Amino acid sequence: MYFVYIIKSINYPDKFYTGDTTDIFQRLKEHNSGKSYHTAKYKPWELVCYTAFSDKNKAHQFERYLKTGSGVAFSNRHLR
Repeated sequence: MYFVYIIKSINYPDKFYTGDTTDIFQRLKEHNSGKSYHTAKYKPWELVCYTAFSDKNKAHQFERYLKTGSGVAFSNRHLR
């Protein structure tokens, strides 16, 4: 399975990050250990939501959509 996830900074509650992975809990550990340049300064993180896909391409397309203006608006209304 392929997962698209949204995480939220515990110390900076207005900071969110969207990504995709095949191992959601390992990826969260990586974010919290500072391995990701984009999320290291806002750690620790908590999982807000995730969606599972059987197709890698569809997961990647959904992640890219969530990072667009309309995708951010969608996630603000329905996923956060």
